[in-house]
Amino acid sequence: MKPSFLPGWVLSLACIAAVLGTPAAAADIELQGRELVVSGMLDGSAIKPFTDHLASGTVRIVVFEDLSGGTADAAGAFADAIRASGVATEIRGQCMAACAYAFLAGKTHRFGYGFQVNGILLPVAARPTAAELAVRWRGEEAHKTLADFTPATASTAGTATAKPVEASVPPAKDNKDARDNWQPEHGVLFTASPTLFGRIYNAYYCDGTQGRDFSKCERLSDADPYKLGVLTP
Repeated sequence: MKPSFLPGWVLSLACIAAVLGTPAAAADIELQGRELVVSGMLDGSAIKPFTDHLASGTVRIVVFEDLSGGTADAAGAFADAIRASGVATEIRGQCMAACAYAFLAGKTHRFGYGFQVNGILLPVAARPTAAELAVRWRGEEAHKTLADFTPATASTAGTATAKPVEASVPPAKDNKDARDNWQPEHGVLFTASPTLFGRIYNAYYCDGTQGRDFSKCERLSDADPYKLGVLTP
């Protein structure tokens, strides 16, 4: 890890690139006491054991640890299970795209403690305006749909007029455009870097053209993850 006196955004983006540069395996589920730790990728291969663990009533928090993404269908299934069980969620390391959507379904959702760099990339269908950012991830309804990823609502995503699409309902097989809207490297990236004086939070808009080089993302001002509802106290 680079020295902590480096600017927080440089440290965050370098660490995120290092994590995502490693090929991701299918989701790995491990029960650690009352924590259910999920790592790898949300590709749907571990949905059954995941929901079985939550149904047991022993899990209090789902920890997403260095997940590089996954599919929209898997994101909806994991989110449904988390929401139904009422558990909290936590990120340790990086949580991208599908992982980020599932993370928001937690009763409370926060970054983990420790000296690691934490980051979350929330998928979007289009660049959000400042007004859309202020409401996109706040409130219960914001967490319940995949409306951003259907052609009929992509232009109004984040507004009160967007028609909800239940997360548990996958796109129609003949609706290729809906699946194409799910781009794992296109979204709003929030990072938290450890320093000698506490954590530094930064936000970026990534249009997907940057690939894994997140230093090319546009830095956003006044995008505090707590104020926007991405993280809860």
